[in-house]
Amino acid sequence: MVARILDKAVAGERLTREEGLSLLESNDLTALGRAADAVARRLHSEEYRTYNIDRNVNYTNVCTAVCDFCAFYRGPGDNEGYVLPREELLKKVEETVALGGEQILMQGGLHPKFKLEWYEELLHDIKSRFPQVNIHGFSPPELHHFTKVNNLPIRTVLERLKAAGLGSIPGGGAEILVDRVRDAITRGKVNTDDWLHVMRTWHELGGRSSATMMFGHVETLAERIEHLDRLRQAQDETGGYTAYICWTFQPDNTDMADVAKVGPYEYLKTQAVSRLYLDNFANIQSSWVTQGLKIGQLALLFGANDMGSLMIEENVVAEAGTVHFLTLEQIRDAISELGFVPRQRNVFYELADQQREQFAIEANKDFGKSVLPVLA
Repeated sequence: MVARILDKAVAGERLTREEGLSLLESNDLTALGRAADAVARRLHSEEYRTYNIDRNVNYTNVCTAVCDFCAFYRGPGDNEGYVLPREELLKKVEETVALGGEQILMQGGLHPKFKLEWYEELLHDIKSRFPQVNIHGFSPPELHHFTKVNNLPIRTVLERLKAAGLGSIPGGGAEILVDRVRDAITRGKVNTDDWLHVMRTWHELGGRSSATMMFGHVETLAERIEHLDRLRQAQDETGGYTAYICWTFQPDNTDMADVAKVGPYEYLKTQAVSRLYLDNFANIQSSWVTQGLKIGQLALLFGANDMGSLMIEENVVAEAGTVHFLTLEQIRDAISELGFVPRQRNVFYELADQQREQFAIEANKDFGKSVLPVLA
């Protein structure tokens, strides 16, 4: 039965929920990987595989939501709460540009006091100094929170932020898009329908975004498929998602530290099934940030066509005790070792020209792993 389902997916036919679940319940990792790789090569017959250069700028860790899986957030009034000074934030953007990056991934907690004008000014300050930089910012939980703080509809919030310089939206805060799961692991955060509504509205305004899944905690395999199905339905409606990224829950230092951590086998299996199920998603990213270099590289043979980002700075996963740092050379070598040509791209999967790519290679030569923790 599994072989028949895999043949169907490789041929480009859409899988049902029941078929997707059968694949997740299968233990034939080799067959799943081979099929996912065949689909990736059908969708991406080009000789290259891609990567991005950006930086995760967390402008605040103050958050009114309580997420049992998060080691990063601090509640309002906590002594460890912070808001990045504007000049420090702009310095981080400047360092990113100096290393050949054209994007920042800017996310924070659900701050209880900041009005929309604060975020508009933040966007304006970045774009006025660095007009070439795409701001991939404010996940759906943040954007939904803005509607509550400002008593404004989501369309108005998004229109104003777009006018101020917001370029694209990351898929953070999705976890598992099933309310049973969300209710079990978080309080005070956007529900499934509202997460999707934020993205749908952004796409209606002509915006693009990514989609994610964090798995390996309290969800069932059927709920992983339900998550994928909700994303696939939404992509059918809008076509606004550029890429999908999944990663395993990192339990250390969280209130869910007793949850058994799932390993590379489950990661590769889930990513492979995601590639087979999400037939309307062009791009799948590897998650070396949670899996490390070798599994991140292997993910390129399990359905991913993109190595993800150099990630000059990352704080959220690091707070949960998972710290993997790669240099640009390591990322490019990981792609080359598999027989592909490494190519730099932006969030819209447009390739950088050769001159810019070479500039980034030269700029990163002295930027070793030892520097990364200092910047973070």
